[in-house]
Amino acid sequence: MSHLPAAVAAFLAGKRIAVAGVSRESKLHVGNAIFKKLRDSGYEVFAVNPNATEVEGAKCYPAIGAIPGDIDGVIVATRPEMAPSVVRQCADKGVKRVWFHRAFGQGSVSQEAFAACAAAGIEAIEGGCPLMYIEPVDSGHKCFRWILRVLGKVPG
Repeated sequence: MSHLPAAVAAFLAGKRIAVAGVSRESKLHVGNAIFKKLRDSGYEVFAVNPNATEVEGAKCYPAIGAIPGDIDGVIVATRPEMAPSVVRQCADKGVKRVWFHRAFGQGSVSQEAFAACAAAGIEAIEGGCPLMYIEPVDSGHKCFRWILRVLGKVPG
């Protein structure tokens, strides 16, 4: 894609990204798909799930704070009620950007978590999916991106 929305471009410019909400059961779980796409695209990506030690053949961390070093951004692919806790972990770690995954429905978006980002000075993307923007974008995600733009549910 030649033009990325500013918030998406800033988020994807980071090279160390965590994905909160990866699953031990990788089939059909969006967090795992995002984790794999980021890893395959050259990002240093970290899986976060308090109930797993390994996901997709990589070490899995129990919390954002357990990841060594700085984190450029966190993708929240959890249930919405878990999102405020993830944001608190991001604030404690000094993470500056958070992306709440949502295609249709509520996704991972929580108004409490979004407000916590604003209070902590964390730039937040409310909705959409990195798979709509990380090249090469598959035709399904191109379609989702167009539909969600029309509905006003995705940046840009």
